[in-house]
Amino acid sequence: MRYTITGRNIEVTPGLRNMVEKKIGKLEHFFTPDTEVIVALSAQKDRQKIEVTIPIKGNTIRAEESSTDMYVSIDLVEEVIERQIRRYRKKLIDKKQSALSFSQAFIEEEDERPEEDIRIVKTKKFAIKPIDPEEACLQMEMLGHNFYVFLNADTDQVNVVYRRKNGTYGLIEPEF
Repeated sequence: MRYTITGRNIEVTPGLRNMVEKKIGKLEHFFTPDTEVIVALSAQKDRQKIEVTIPIKGNTIRAEESSTDMYVSIDLVEEVIERQIRRYRKKLIDKKQSALSFSQAFIEEEDERPEEDIRIVKTKKFAIKPIDPEEACLQMEMLGHNFYVFLNADTDQVNVVYRRKNGTYGLIEPEF
């Protein structure tokens, strides 16, 4: 696997680099040798955060973890990614799409765990009117939700605002 490791507010020491490559390297048997792994390490106050992104054709495997120690965060994120790969194995390994990114051994490996199907248990329909993103954030807060779907008055496209972990807001705009 090819690693791109960057640091924000933290120096990527050889020890950190080796630890990331060792831990994430445990996942090498799932992927082909030319699979790219993007790792971002960051430090904020007393939180040490790692974000790992593995782009594969048609999908992205991504996980982030934070703790008071960077080495603990690295251990945690490796477990999360492995769990994601095993859980969504059948969906990730699509012969036409992303099978090129996964190793042949992983594709042929038998999975002893029962497959967990994704079930949609509720469908909700609602009328949307054009509003700006700030008003959408207010609506989301009044409803007590973590996200809000709306028609952006400026772009005439459906957008989503969401509450981030740090209390700020995010805006998702489609790109065609």
